[in-house]
Amino acid sequence: MKLKSKYITFKTGCLILLGIAGFWLASTITSCGKNAATNSLGLNIKFQVLNLSPDVYPVDIYFDYLKENKNPFYYGVSQGYFPVPSLVLPYYIKSANRLIDTPLFFMHRVLQRNTSYSLYITGDVANNTLDTIFTVDTASLARIGFGKVRFVDASPSGKTGLDVYANGTRIFNKLAYPNYSDFIELPNGFYDFQINAPGSSTVLKTMQNVQIQDGRLYTMYSYGYTTRSDSAAFNAVIINNR
Repeated sequence: MKLKSKYITFKTGCLILLGIAGFWLASTITSCGKNAATNSLGLNIKFQVLNLSPDVYPVDIYFDYLKENKNPFYYGVSQGYFPVPSLVLPYYIKSANRLIDTPLFFMHRVLQRNTSYSLYITGDVANNTLDTIFTVDTASLARIGFGKVRFVDASPSGKTGLDVYANGTRIFNKLAYPNYSDFIELPNGFYDFQINAPGSSTVLKTMQNVQIQDGRLYTMYSYGYTTRSDSAAFNAVIINNR
């Protein structure tokens, strides 16, 4: 009887220890999960990819070796910002074609918390001119009654520069590919924006009745080629950064 009693006590003790160990492990896993989520949300980093290369085809972006986007980034389609889940470097762009495993671009730029970024993919695969433009989309607030606008020349046809007009007034002068301007202030209101060849009356693109709102940040970008008339023809878009 004494032997059986000791066996029961030993068995009970083992079960208690196993229970404590299981509880500790579950708590640790839960805690780690919560910390990971908190850290991801706590980064408050927004990122967007703008695929402006007509022959690179759909691409994906990877952070910490994990694909971040749900849908591939297609030519000329803006999906807007997504939250960055990790600060691990490098992050990289790969073809959405699973048969192509080699990354197209590695990015080593350190991202800052509470900041927004854009990556513009430009150029062509065919003539080996594939390139990127990287911008920081967070800036100081404009004065009350003003918004801020900048211009990104992501069109390889704009190597000699492009002029941008707002309601007939030139606001960006001979900005050459692959560069971008600083943000400038514009009074709130509606604008007709016009992109011209530098120092010329030749209009390449007009965007009419665009509203600039108080305290907002906007980026206008050009892409495509003036020498083409298909889907890769010269074009321009204005997006809201904030």
